[in-house]
Amino acid sequence: MAKGQSTPLKSVVVVVGALAFGWAAIELAFKPWLDKARASMDKSDPTRDPDDVDLDAGGKKLSDELDAAAASSSSSAATA
Repeated sequence: MAKGQSTPLKSVVVVVGALAFGWAAIELAFKPWLDKARASMDKSDPTRDPDDVDLDAGGKKLSDELDAAAASSSSSAATA
């Protein structure tokens, strides 16, 4: 092997080292945001579907109450 030529193994080690350094730099630079994101993912409930209907304590749909409140406010605005 001629002087100045690098082996494929050396190239792989350099590339892996560069990737590890880049990953560590990104982790340190964005640490506050990554910590918040990881904490919110830990608190989230994977069994809850956000598309499911939410019920209040009385068993009524919250969307029904919101619709009724919106209808009463729009009818009172129309009569004024």
